[in-house]
Amino acid sequence: MSKKSYTVPVADVESPDHRDDQKLLGNPFDKLPPIIIGGPEGNGYHAFQQKGSPVTPTTPIVYAPRSPSLGKRSRAFRPGTTRKYRKRAILKSGECNISTSKVSQQHLRFLQDIFTTLVDAQWRWTLLVFAFSFIGSWLFFAVIWWLIAFTHGDLEEMHLPDHQAEVGWTPCVYNIVSFTSCFLFSIETQHTIGYGVRTTTEECPEAIFIMCFQSIYGVMIQAFMVGIVFAKMTRPKHRTQTLLFSKNAVICQRDGELSLMFRVGDMRKSHIIGASIRAQLIRTRTTKEGEILSQYQTELDVGADGCGSDLFFIWPQIVVHKINENSPMYNMCASDLLQDRFEIVVILEGTVESTGQSTQARSSYVNSEILWGHRFEPVVFYNKDNQGYEINYSKFDETQQVDTPLCSARELAEFYKIQDDYRSNAEDSIQTPA
Repeated sequence: MSKKSYTVPVADVESPDHRDDQKLLGNPFDKLPPIIIGGPEGNGYHAFQQKGSPVTPTTPIVYAPRSPSLGKRSRAFRPGTTRKYRKRAILKSGECNISTSKVSQQHLRFLQDIFTTLVDAQWRWTLLVFAFSFIGSWLFFAVIWWLIAFTHGDLEEMHLPDHQAEVGWTPCVYNIVSFTSCFLFSIETQHTIGYGVRTTTEECPEAIFIMCFQSIYGVMIQAFMVGIVFAKMTRPKHRTQTLLFSKNAVICQRDGELSLMFRVGDMRKSHIIGASIRAQLIRTRTTKEGEILSQYQTELDVGADGCGSDLFFIWPQIVVHKINENSPMYNMCASDLLQDRFEIVVILEGTVESTGQSTQARSSYVNSEILWGHRFEPVVFYNKDNQGYEINYSKFDETQQVDTPLCSARELAEFYKIQDDYRSNAEDSIQTPA
């Protein structure tokens, strides 16, 4: 009986579920016939049984590439392997994936800068503090007004408002009969409502002083809380919600050089003034002394068109990093891109035209989000009907495959150098007579 080959999914232990290695390098291998990559089960390979077919220890494992139309491929792992997830310092939304722990006197430090703490807090906590600050002040001053009335004797039965005209009693505050009356008078005084029912008299100097103090305190706390709400609503961070970064970065050739590219865009008509773009590579580095720097940051030289890192940001721009001898990615080839561990953080800074506030938008790309051999589709077109440029944001993340060498930029530069030397030698031999 002839041996049968079985098709099994190949595990990709280097990437999470959302990674698609075929997309990184294109899909030219889908039509290849199955390739035997296994051996006997005793050599560390496993055979998988299909629908009752017998499996022998010598049954080989076959890898048959699957078309994307068949859906998401399953992830099978060899024994002893574990799934390795990408570590991000900056999330795709721009939030820093950082948390603090074991900070001495952390709560005290936050309370010392209460304004920034409340601005950075979530809305439910800000509104809760906003409400309790007013309610607490009303109750606090209501207690003071009740104590003033109680110590002066205004709450005695014969000194209540119904008997004040009979006995000729002048209270500190007219029409105070209980703590509820004091609470209402506290609200009226702090917010200068003035219904005209309860008023302060000249009988008690302490009542006049408390009335002035509460009026000043009410203005201060109202200005403070309104300032917090206004600062929270107008934070430059909200402007970044309409600043877009492409879902993926790409690597392809531009002007004969391998280049890393990503796209940035602005959805609003109010532009970012003085926009500038930066990029940093975060990866592990070992020093000459053997010290391991796990979050070593390297600045990448980026620019758009021929304008450097300063952008005239009126439409989406493709930001380019040329992978030359000065680039930390100079020795990285396509296979290294799949196996390496790094993160590229991109930072867009500028001034909001409508408010004049500075803003900063961030995003990042890990190696599984960089497409080798792809190029961005154009999104800016001239509309003759409207006599103006039109931006099609539905194609903002779309890319197309292009022919790109899979070698590193260093190897590509050496290849071009050998070609140039060969051509120059050939020209010299033609020009020089035998």
